[in-house]
Amino acid sequence: MRTSRVNILNHEGVQLAALLDLPIDGEPLAYALFAHCFTCSKDLRAVKHISRSLTTAGYAVLRFDFTGLGQSDGSFSDSGFLTNMSDIDSVCNWLEEHHQAPSLLVGHSLGGTAVLHAASSLKSVRAVATIGSPYDPGHVQNLFAHAEAEIKETGQAQILIAGRSFTINQSFLDDLNSIDCAEIVASLDCALMVMHAPGDTLVGIDNAAKIYDAAKHPKSFVSLDTADHLLSVEQDARYVGSVLSAWSMRYLDLSQPEAKGKEEEEMSVVVRTGQDRFYTEVIANGHTIVVDEPLELEGTNLGPTPNNLMLAALGSCTSITLRMYADRKEWPLEGIHVKLSKRAIPVTEYEGDDLPPDAKGRVHVFEREVTLLGDELTEAQIKRIMQIADRCPVHRAITGLAVVKTRLT
Repeated sequence: MRTSRVNILNHEGVQLAALLDLPIDGEPLAYALFAHCFTCSKDLRAVKHISRSLTTAGYAVLRFDFTGLGQSDGSFSDSGFLTNMSDIDSVCNWLEEHHQAPSLLVGHSLGGTAVLHAASSLKSVRAVATIGSPYDPGHVQNLFAHAEAEIKETGQAQILIAGRSFTINQSFLDDLNSIDCAEIVASLDCALMVMHAPGDTLVGIDNAAKIYDAAKHPKSFVSLDTADHLLSVEQDARYVGSVLSAWSMRYLDLSQPEAKGKEEEEMSVVVRTGQDRFYTEVIANGHTIVVDEPLELEGTNLGPTPNNLMLAALGSCTSITLRMYADRKEWPLEGIHVKLSKRAIPVTEYEGDDLPPDAKGRVHVFEREVTLLGDELTEAQIKRIMQIADRCPVHRAITGLAVVKTRLT
């Protein structure tokens, strides 16, 4: 994904720090907003993993820090749940003014409770998702119940959350208790996804049940199994992102990527490798592919390797070419299986007679096993089909003359 930093003024004139994540071709199908958990920030690694899954699916994702948190200005002690809702409204207005109003809202923990309330008043929102979210904003009072007496007596108190000190004042408590959650959730005019881990020790699973029961259809629930509240295990965060992207697209009424002509298709590949080692995103003719390296080569093994894709290109091109030919001839070919491997050996060790006599260095040997399915194929048809296998465009590109011209842009 491509990430840029933006600053957004909220309704009070406070500058909010945000990151806008875009698909690598810079052409999002829709916009999403992510609201982080109580006292966290947009830079939480779980948030980044979820955002990446969404951008891979074609979303642009805006993730931001609430007032007084992360890199945003303002004082946390002067903010509250109503301030968070106002911040979300400000960010959505900015998106609509500069790009496009968000179609998807996603919130983690208290951020999820906030997006539920925001979604009830935003006409552009077609889907909203909560992750480990409390049904009632007042749930967070459990984090500082021991200090409530001091807050009521002095107006504020210093509390420790995850090793950091925060000032909580009386207005914060008043905010938490001023919301009618049942009415808000019941009034949602969009699809709802509730995601929660049964073993969440910070926000109990009963909160998910209350959100789900209060909402109208369409609504869905996904159990996050053994995930912790902060989704600190990378695989859990990636799972959340992949499920969200697949689920939400159903409700956005988006058309499939428009098919390109053959000439355009040759120009439609965009590749980007960021700072996360070898994790690479590819957009080819409107479709996203993740390319990576295996763990033993210090990759993250989240996708096929470039060599895998090269073999896949040869194998799929072979199979498609044979399918086209057999269909045109109306031959009874029921299916094609192609298995491929590649090895590089010194020319001196190659036993074939199909290399130029002056060949030097190493030769890349592609081995292709083709299985034709169809009991009614004749021997003559099989022989001809196998001849056609060597005529697929990728085969010709690999074995013919090829030039790669590279320029810096």
